[in-house]
Amino acid sequence: MGLTPVDIYNKEFSKVLRGYSQDEVDEFLDDIIEEFERLYKENQDMKEKLETFEGQIGRYKTIEDTLKETLVTAQQTAEEVIETGERKADLIIDQAEDRANKIIEDANRQVIEIKKEYENVKKQMQIFKNKCKTLLNTQLELLDDKELKLDDD
Repeated sequence: MGLTPVDIYNKEFSKVLRGYSQDEVDEFLDDIIEEFERLYKENQDMKEKLETFEGQIGRYKTIEDTLKETLVTAQQTAEEVIETGERKADLIIDQAEDRANKIIEDANRQVIEIKKEYENVKKQMQIFKNKCKTLLNTQLELLDDKELKLDDD
């Protein structure tokens, strides 16, 4: 156990014949007691402050740990959001490409159908043209024949 100001105050020295001056010793002990009390109180104050600071440090460490966990969670969440966004973007791109391919396929099918229709109309036009020519030629021949008959008559 440590020395306290009360221990110093209560300390009694035995008297000897040729010893120190009792008044000087008592006066010096009083000075020591005062200084020791001051230092003792200062030490107690420092211990209390130290406990307070240790408590604050504990709270700050808890806050720091919480902040670290929050930052890690925020970073993980940000990464997940980015990853989800990239997946959604890829999905949207894939869907757009599929849709574009379908539109192109439909357009190509329509072009083929229109070409077929065009070729069919072109053939029908040629057939109609040929029939008209044939009919006109036939009519011309008939007219020529009638003219000849009229001339003969």
